[in-house]
Amino acid sequence: MNDEYNRSWPGQEPDDARPAPRRGGPRRPGGEPPHRPQWPGEPEQPGWPAGGDPDGGPTERRVPPAGRGVPARRPGPPSGPNRGGYGPPPGPPPGRDPGLLTHSPLGSGSFPEDGHDEAQDRFDEFGAEDAASPAEAATGKNGKAALTPLQRKKRRWKIVRRTLYSLFGLSVIVPAIAFTVAYFLVDVPTPESVLAQQNQVVTYYYANNSVMGKEVPDTGNREILKPGQIPETVKHAVYSAEDATFETNNGFDLIGILRAAYNQVTGGSGGGSTISQQYIKKATENDAPTLTRKATELVKSFKMNQTQPKEDIITAYLNIVYFGRNAYGIQAASHAYFNKDAAQLTPSEAALLAGLIQGPGKSENTEYVQWRWNYVMDNMVKYGWLPSADRKAAQFPAPLPKGDTRPQHITGPEAFIQAQVENELDAAGYSKEKLQAGGYNIYTTIDPAAQKLMEDTVHKYMDDQPQDLKNAMVAVDPKTRAVIAYYGGPNDKTNAVNWADTKRNPGSSFKAFDITAFLKMGKGLGETFDGTTHRQFGEVNGKPRYINNAGRSNSCSTECTVAEATMRSTNTVFFDMVANVVGPQAVKDAAKEAGVTALDNTAVDNNISLGGGTTEVTPLDMASGYATFADDGIALQRHFVTKVTDPAGNVVYQTPSKPTPAFATDNADKSKQIAGNVTTALKPVIGFSHLKCPANHECAGKTGTQQYDASGTNASGTSNDNSQVWMVGYTPSVSVSSWVGTGGNKPLKDKNGKSLSSDGLPAKMWQDFINGYLQGKPAEKFSTVQPIGKGATASADDTSSKPPSPPPSTPATTTTPPSTSTTPTQSSPPSSKPPKSSSPPILFPTAGQNNVSGTSNPGG
Repeated sequence: MNDEYNRSWPGQEPDDARPAPRRGGPRRPGGEPPHRPQWPGEPEQPGWPAGGDPDGGPTERRVPPAGRGVPARRPGPPSGPNRGGYGPPPGPPPGRDPGLLTHSPLGSGSFPEDGHDEAQDRFDEFGAEDAASPAEAATGKNGKAALTPLQRKKRRWKIVRRTLYSLFGLSVIVPAIAFTVAYFLVDVPTPESVLAQQNQVVTYYYANNSVMGKEVPDTGNREILKPGQIPETVKHAVYSAEDATFETNNGFDLIGILRAAYNQVTGGSGGGSTISQQYIKKATENDAPTLTRKATELVKSFKMNQTQPKEDIITAYLNIVYFGRNAYGIQAASHAYFNKDAAQLTPSEAALLAGLIQGPGKSENTEYVQWRWNYVMDNMVKYGWLPSADRKAAQFPAPLPKGDTRPQHITGPEAFIQAQVENELDAAGYSKEKLQAGGYNIYTTIDPAAQKLMEDTVHKYMDDQPQDLKNAMVAVDPKTRAVIAYYGGPNDKTNAVNWADTKRNPGSSFKAFDITAFLKMGKGLGETFDGTTHRQFGEVNGKPRYINNAGRSNSCSTECTVAEATMRSTNTVFFDMVANVVGPQAVKDAAKEAGVTALDNTAVDNNISLGGGTTEVTPLDMASGYATFADDGIALQRHFVTKVTDPAGNVVYQTPSKPTPAFATDNADKSKQIAGNVTTALKPVIGFSHLKCPANHECAGKTGTQQYDASGTNASGTSNDNSQVWMVGYTPSVSVSSWVGTGGNKPLKDKNGKSLSSDGLPAKMWQDFINGYLQGKPAEKFSTVQPIGKGATASADDTSSKPPSPPPSTPATTTTPPSTSTTPTQSSPPSSKPPKSSSPPILFPTAGQNNVSGTSNPGG
């Protein structure tokens, strides 16, 4: 064998002329140890060790063991030009062409280089799974050498490693570079530049594009404080309300951001913005929900904290933040609420102002303001900025009346309209500060002619009435649900309450929604109930509970149809209907579907059948709800705003219109039928209440009363008096609600000392307004629909079934529990006759029923 390996090719140097081989085999120029050449006819040697020495020389790669589908390495002579004097010369064997650089006929596929074994590489990198046969074991699947488990593991880890490197670069290195570049490019706006942007006029327009008024920022009430002029008490209150880590964070709170992201995913509430971030957002007026905006905000916030002291940052923030009442900055807010400088604020006053930062538009909502004040005060104790003893002794600091601290540029009843507009736009993402920063033009839905007509009507009937009488009127366009006229009161020093947006018991005017829920069940206006008065419905607190009708004309027979009961406003029928057929929740749902929003978070009981107890709504609610009946059961969002434009006239906001069936999901025809049947029931009420529809116009409506509670020790009236009265009615083109009350539980007496009823002042004002508004307008009629269930109609002239009124010896106040009962329990089933229908009677719930409106004469 030595002779075989010592053979030389022609022209080959003698062995003794070559340099001595190094350990591990000689190397070619460049240091590459050659592989052993393959002789003609000799099997390919895939496992020849690279640079190895079978006699003990080092090898560069461990030979894989035989078996497991991997062929064992074939032993062979050491590598090198002559393999230690054994091998042939470097040239090709006889009969072979010299190898090309790009292809070699040798078994390895190319010239071996530096101990690099290509056959081994193929084995390492491109082998298949374990072979199932000796042939596959030798070559692997698809003609490739198989991988060992260890090699497969290394290969996987190599892929994972490279993937992690790529992800690290994308998630850390690239953002870091972007952050660094942005840091040097962005500028942090100054409070002075922000205030210059905010000093712009907001103009309000009527529906005909005439100017209603202008909101001019009071620059004289805005003062920029310098660092050191804001007391620590105010800062701590603001930290407690907005960013407890302000003094230590770098402009952003990573934990807060993660918490905000978690809340976004889970549907929770709460953001992760620091005071620095809030300053940037308010200074730039950019609150777009985009990653670009948020990233830029983070960079600017970080830069601000790197280049400015914390004292300057908090001062800048408190100089521009909005606190409500048109007050920008802590100094203006101090004067707007307490008529003092910021340096004079007490901890309680500072906490109140700090709590308003998140909801400046709710500055006149006492419940909200008190809740936020408690939150801030508790946090001040939590973070060690207020002693616990001071917290316990603290009293809520009631702000001064709004009118006493700042004049309004839009005055009188229109100021209430402005407040409604601001609330609506704030909910749409256009806060008052944003409106003033942009100098926007706001186009309202208010018809100036209708607004003047409404105010004139109110003055005609109310100016000479006692000061205790309050009133409100609202008109809504059913086709668009736009508020076309709105009167909440005179809005003067003696009466600054917006009664059009104040919740009161609607009395029998709410029975329209009882009927709606009844019709949704498939029941018709021809169903009958016992309409006699003084009917007992179980017991409350161990005493019989009686429901009476308001008077002789309000009672009905024992076979009283729903249609006739609606015309007469028969309390016993509707209480029975809701108690034993419909259920209070169904009535609440029907009202909500019609557009009544005030009951969203209210728990109701069977008093809802008569519009009493916890059932409290606003005149705006009632006009909107009845407008849905007028518009054939189509639900729309009521609104005061048509659009908002910037100073250049570009529309930046427009009120959306998304009509949907109100009373039947995805079934406009069914919803229209329900609304049409309600209208059929309400049409006879107009004549029965001594009212008339405008010429050439059909109309429908319902009166309502809330009985005065004469059970108190300081009662100044009787149980026959009312504390508030309603009239709500509509035509196809307008829905109007009219309310008169005292604002509390006081008997209603007019200028002549007579008790007021629903067909008195509110009905007269409703009649005058609707006549004047529709004068000269095209004639209109309601849509014709098929009756639901058992049909029936009632005529205002039908008095044949009128029973005698309840005997004077059994007044309801002596047989019904006091209205102050809040947790009655039922000890016996109702003795009322169940309705004539196929549905089984439903026992009415009594928890929480105090029968405020149904005690004696609710709902005329």
